[in-house]
Amino acid sequence: MNKLAEKVKSLFAEGTVKLAIGFENGSHGARPFFCRNQEDADRLIWDDSCTNNIAVYLTKSELFDTSTTVLVANLPALRTVLQLASENQLKQEQWIILTLDAQGEVIQFGNLEEISAYMADYPVLISEEDRQLMEKIQSMTREERWQYWILEMSKCMKCYACRAACPLCYCNRCIVEVNCPQWIQAWSAPLTNMEWQINRVMHMAGRCVGCGACAKACPVGIPLHLLTQNMTEIIREKFEKQPGSMGNTLATFKVEDKEDFIH
Repeated sequence: MNKLAEKVKSLFAEGTVKLAIGFENGSHGARPFFCRNQEDADRLIWDDSCTNNIAVYLTKSELFDTSTTVLVANLPALRTVLQLASENQLKQEQWIILTLDAQGEVIQFGNLEEISAYMADYPVLISEEDRQLMEKIQSMTREERWQYWILEMSKCMKCYACRAACPLCYCNRCIVEVNCPQWIQAWSAPLTNMEWQINRVMHMAGRCVGCGACAKACPVGIPLHLLTQNMTEIIREKFEKQPGSMGNTLATFKVEDKEDFIH
């Protein structure tokens, strides 16, 4: 029996939980798994293919009742837990957060402070491929960057898979669903698509945990994550804040905030 399954089974046996969200083997690698009893706990896995940010389910109230739920969280999910908690979107007493360390030992966090201390050793990292592409884009002139993103946005179908995959897009009514007034045009076209993504990035400023779920979900391969990653880099440089601790940057004001970027 693997240690993760053993731990989850013990929580079910104690009557502590009725649901555990983790990963199982799918036809194309690991996939999210909703475990509802001890017998199914043996299907839980933990390996390098468990990359989905399953913290996206934390704000889906229709999935849960008032009982405690287990979340088997990878690093992006742990960052998401901290961010959601800072936005008063989680009731800590309703969740048991587990993870596995490099040695395969199960860690059960007692509170948010323990998660924060654990994550101090795991800053958000950008892949070399993404770093190179970001540097390439930044080296362009303003006009060239605009043309690059207009071309990318011309592929967008307005399917909103990026929104559905993002664990921090939890508004009951998104701005794209508001039609009185119509803030974002409903049809798909390069400029209206750009308008939607600019709004999305603004709402994610200081909140994005760098999981890349938006880009992974995009059916036409737009590198949407580069927009929020670049925003995160700017915020890290200007405000010395990490995802999971910075809050909504555009809705947060401090007298001591730097203003040297205002021209």
